[in-house]
Amino acid sequence: MTIPTVITNFITTTNNADSTGFVALFTADAVLNDWGTEYHGPSGIAKWNQTDNIGKQSHFELVDATQNDNGSWTVNLTVSGNGFNGTSPFQMTVVGEQLQSVQILPD
Repeated sequence: MTIPTVITNFITTTNNADSTGFVALFTADAVLNDWGTEYHGPSGIAKWNQTDNIGKQSHFELVDATQNDNGSWTVNLTVSGNGFNGTSPFQMTVVGEQLQSVQILPD
């Protein structure tokens, strides 16, 4: 199974510390939910990126990915860096070639 390019880019832009490219992956109305805390739109996602992702030198390793019945994807990522470290499921909704939502679930 081939995962959508935008999901692969979610991983590579984080690993390459490309904040501009990371934020550009999301739709204008995107929502990122990190264990219950929501960030809305490009400015909210840019804030999360600086406080919890690239700003913490996060590195993602893909464990596996599954397409769900509703069309979303559950992507298990091992995260390392100066913030959260461990493996978590990320539920992602892709619209066109962008991410409309990302929900990081407790493992």
